Amino acid sequence: MSTPSSDDPLSRERSHLASSRAALRAMREDVESLDISDVTANWVNAEVLARQIDERIKALADLSDTPLFFGRLDYLHAVGAEQAEGAEGERFYIGRRHVHDHDGDPMVIDWRAPVSQPFYRASKKAPMDVALRRRFGYTGGDLTAYEDEHLSDPSEAARTSKLLQQEIERPRVGPMRDIVATIQPEQDEIVRSGLGGTVCVQGGPGTGKTAVGLHRVAYLLYAHRERLARTGTLVIGPNKSFLHYIEQVLPALGELTVRQATVDDLVAHVEVRGADEAAAAVIKGDARMAEVLRRAVRSHVTMPTEPVVVVRGSRRWRVPAYELEGIVQELLDRDIRYGAAREALPQRIAHAVLVQMERSGEAPDDRVQDAVARNAAVKAAVKAIWPPVDPAKLVLRLLTDADFLAVHAGGVLGADEQKRILWAKPVRSVKAAKWSAADAVLIDEATDLVQRTHSLGHVVLDEAQDLSPMQYRAVGRRCTTGSATVLGDLAQGTTPWATRSWDEALAHLGKTDAVVEELTAGFRVPTDVITYASRLLPHIAPGLTPVASVRENPGFFEVREVAEAGEVVAACEELLRNEGSTGLIAADARIAALAEALAVAGIGFLDPGEETTQETRLTLVPASLAKGLEYDYVVLDEPQAVVDGEPDERTGLRRLYVALTRAVSGLIVTHSAPLPPQL
Repeated sequence: MSTPSSDDPLSRERSHLASSRAALRAMREDVESLDISDVTANWVNAEVLARQIDERIKALADLSDTPLFFGRLDYLHAVGAEQAEGAEGERFYIGRRHVHDHDGDPMVIDWRAPVSQPFYRASKKAPMDVALRRRFGYTGGDLTAYEDEHLSDPSEAARTSKLLQQEIERPRVGPMRDIVATIQPEQDEIVRSGLGGTVCVQGGPGTGKTAVGLHRVAYLLYAHRERLARTGTLVIGPNKSFLHYIEQVLPALGELTVRQATVDDLVAHVEVRGADEAAAAVIKGDARMAEVLRRAVRSHVTMPTEPVVVVRGSRRWRVPAYELEGIVQELLDRDIRYGAAREALPQRIAHAVLVQMERSGEAPDDRVQDAVARNAAVKAAVKAIWPPVDPAKLVLRLLTDADFLAVHAGGVLGADEQKRILWAKPVRSVKAAKWSAADAVLIDEATDLVQRTHSLGHVVLDEAQDLSPMQYRAVGRRCTTGSATVLGDLAQGTTPWATRSWDEALAHLGKTDAVVEELTAGFRVPTDVITYASRLLPHIAPGLTPVASVRENPGFFEVREVAEAGEVVAACEELLRNEGSTGLIAADARIAALAEALAVAGIGFLDPGEETTQETRLTLVPASLAKGLEYDYVVLDEPQAVVDGEPDERTGLRRLYVALTRAVSGLIVTHSAPLPPQL
């Protein structure tokens, strides 16, 4: 690794960095100076164009503490026309976004461009026509070091990149960072996989699956920008704290238009004010509920027993009951959505009338058919045969009317299961009901049975192992015509309905043709920590491959027996002497006592999702909210209490596995009660 000297190439690289920043500033100023007053036809076009310009200005922001480029590639030969324009021996600086000079020549190449791919994939065995790969080291936003790999030189031995290790192990303060400078070959393969296919990534703690998913979104937006601008993209996370933690990754890569939400946000048709017992939630989340709802929706259709008589002028046109029955049965057999069939029914009846008109010598056109479809007799018949259905009212009736539930759940749910999900007390109205999160998902399913849910171009689903089958269906509805990136770890499933296999989950999602990839190289969790946590794997997910840490630094790890909360606080104080963030993770029931102990000691702390600062670097984390978060150092309080806080031992051990694997550099486990025997 090279450091500055009077004749070192580092000064030339710094000069290129300064020139690139100046070029980016000029690109931004060019956009800011655009005058759109003469190119917009009306105020609507002006508003749209102004918003697009504003987004472009934001995307061209130069973040002072974010390196504009992090690598360089020197090619042996000219780059192919299908990749990028370039002459023999040309070099490319690889960065987070494209930057060009006033002549349009590239000064920094976007990391997503094909010509950048060898930065992540090239090796001594497969140099991909790269003579030199240079990595840059930064302190803040200042370029302070570089490191070269001569990939085409057989005399130079392959070695681990020190700068790469330093970047992976750099202390974490604030929200999640992008990993664009450290993407590994197996990660890059997933990131650059095509838009047409769904990818499921099974990855243990610290394998970078969340970052891979976010970077895949950024890559797809680069490669298919126009298509995804029309269809939309969505990132789904487990909770608000997690979404707040990851929310800056895509903007740092210049992508500002990706929506982020939880599953609860997607299905928010009603206000959730209640909670289910675990057994009831499991039944409501079971995929069999989809059939119960389908039956209940279709039950509103009543076969006609009377003809429809349409009066037009002096003529009366009669559609007999048997013909109406045939129309209704044909719509039922097509199994289209309830609302679409209801909209089609008056047109079908009107068409039957038009056939009679034509047989009698008239020549009706589409306007006549529309008029017949709006005829009072036709509208009355449609209302009687195919009445409107309110999804929330339908679900409310299923949960409060034992007879109605029994009719439609017969042969699907057992009598005990039906009894388990019935509400104990009647409810006056939809607004008065204390809906649970599982109820909201049922309403979403019923809503889709009535009217099609809008489908997006691409959806990223993180921490997917915790979803119920009905939640998977809710997400799948949002990408029926698009693709998905599914991220998770079966060993970290901590809900009573946690996913048992990815094949099963992908079937519920409607993506049975998805490719399942497994990441097993751990870049975040130190060796000693992941080895200790992996003792739990045979008990929580016996078929999974343990994560193998690639960190050269083994990390700091210690198990301490303590007598009181003050010793837990002392462990936090000890870790806070190091640079970076510290998380105190504990069973939810112990959070209040630990918060009081920290206050007595005069130590400020944050809640999960709040951004750490140099002044406040300690976060107090309930074990139930730890998933997906990471800290440089962690104190894990009372492991047995974490296990005991869950309804069953396996879920408790999985929760403990999550808590044990949040540390990047060091972990202290404190306990007064005996440790779980599995540890």
